[in-house]
Amino acid sequence: MAQTLLDIVRRYTETHADEDGVAVTPIPGLTFIRQVAPTELQYAINKPLVALVLQGTKRVLMGSNTFDFGAGESLLITADVPTVSQITRANISVPYFSVVIDLDPSVIEGLLVEMGPAPPATGASVRVDPTDAEVADAAFRLMRLLDRPGAASILQAQFIRELHFWLLSGRHGGDIRNLGVTDSRAYRVSRAVALIRENFAKPLGVEQLAAAAGMSVSSFHEHFRAITSLTPLQFQKQLRLIEARRMMLAEGEMISSAAYAVGYESVTQFTREYGRMFGLPPGRDVKAAKTRMQPAPPLVASAAN
Repeated sequence: MAQTLLDIVRRYTETHADEDGVAVTPIPGLTFIRQVAPTELQYAINKPLVALVLQGTKRVLMGSNTFDFGAGESLLITADVPTVSQITRANISVPYFSVVIDLDPSVIEGLLVEMGPAPPATGASVRVDPTDAEVADAAFRLMRLLDRPGAASILQAQFIRELHFWLLSGRHGGDIRNLGVTDSRAYRVSRAVALIRENFAKPLGVEQLAAAAGMSVSSFHEHFRAITSLTPLQFQKQLRLIEARRMMLAEGEMISSAAYAVGYESVTQFTREYGRMFGLPPGRDVKAAKTRMQPAPPLVASAAN
C-alpha cells in the first residue's frame, strides 16, 4: 500500500508541484508535498491536519517538544498551533513525499451523530504515530480519484468522510472529536482563530474575539492559550511575521512595505519582533535565506600541468 501511495504522489507532483514542492489537488483539503533536498526551517501556525509521510524524514518542533518521523508514520495536528518544521532527509534520487489532509470540522460533526462514545482525549495538539492501515487505504482510494475527475465529483465526499471516520476511530479520536463538537472549547476557540486568520493585518480587540467564541474575556484568554499555546495577541503577531517573511522571500518586498502590509505601524517595532521570532533582523535573515537557497556553483576541474 505504501508503495502504491508513493507512486500516485510521485506521478502527480512531477507535473503539478509548484516551485516550493507543493501540489494542491482538485480534491478539497488534499495536498501533496515533494522536496528533493533538506529544507530551511519553516515557521507556521498550522490548521488541524494529518500528514502521511511516504518517503524521507521530517522534524517538527512545537513548544519544547520535538517530533522526528519518516516513511510509514503520520503527523496529526488537532488545533491551530505554532510549529517550526524542517525536512531533514531528501535528495534528488530519493525525494521527500507526503500527503497532507486537512481535518474538516463539518465532516467530523456529521460523523459524531452516528458514532459511539469517544475515547478519552489526551490533550496533546501534536503527535506522531505509525500510519493506520485503514487511514492509508482510505487515502489511497481518495487519491485514485485524481485520475478519474468524473468519478471524483460524485465519490470524493464519501471517501473524505470515510477517512475522517477512521481517524476518529483511532487512538487519538478523542482529540479530533473536539473539532466537531459545536459547544466544545476547541470549537469555540476555532471561531476566534478563523477571525484572526481572516483579519490578521487589522486591529482586533479581545472583546471582539471573545464574542466570536461565545466566551467571557477571561475565559476566552484561558482557553485560547490552553488550546493554541499562545495568547490571541501572540497568535496574531506570529501570523503577521510569518506572512511578512514570506512576502520578502517569495515576492521581494522591501522590509518597510512588508511591515506595513501585515499591519505594523512602526518598522522599528516590526524589526525588533521579527528578530525575536526568527533569530535575525529581517534584512540579514532574508539575505541569509536567499544565499542558502542558491544552488552551489559547479566544480571546475583544474587544467593538467
